[in-house]
Amino acid sequence: MQSWLSRFSGWRGGGIALVEPARARDAARLAQLHGASFHRGWGEGEFETMLTERNTLVDRLRQGRQIIGFAVSRIAADEAEILSIAIDARERGRGLSRNLLMTHLGHLAGRGVRTIFLEVEENNRPARRLYEWAGFGVVGRRERYYQQPGGEQLNALLMRRDLS
Repeated sequence: MQSWLSRFSGWRGGGIALVEPARARDAARLAQLHGASFHRGWGEGEFETMLTERNTLVDRLRQGRQIIGFAVSRIAADEAEILSIAIDARERGRGLSRNLLMTHLGHLAGRGVRTIFLEVEENNRPARRLYEWAGFGVVGRRERYYQQPGGEQLNALLMRRDLS
């Protein structure tokens, strides 16, 4: 089942990291990763809901028994929106997010998705580099879209990639 299971190395220690469908029992760990990666983290209940929705695709990145990342998208007809991608802070900078994203895009294509959208904080340079590397282009901007804990409002860029 190679379309649902992708293996890649580059892991510290030489192990193999796997991209595979997330499961209901993963909700707590996914919420933990999201909370550590974003200003407003999603709770375990939100992940439990997403994991049961037919129009949502959640892939996990796993090394051994440890989940160290995930990607989640919502699908509508032949379009999808990437809602979130996160990698454990201790594992960033190893190319794992590239492999996770590209595998996730392949899984979306396998479900008939032809166009992918996402929003990214304008100042989030690592995420923007990842998405630009993967072929996403800026198609719009939302002024003062992201509310920061201190009250500051940051702009969001809307990005798009066609898979066809």
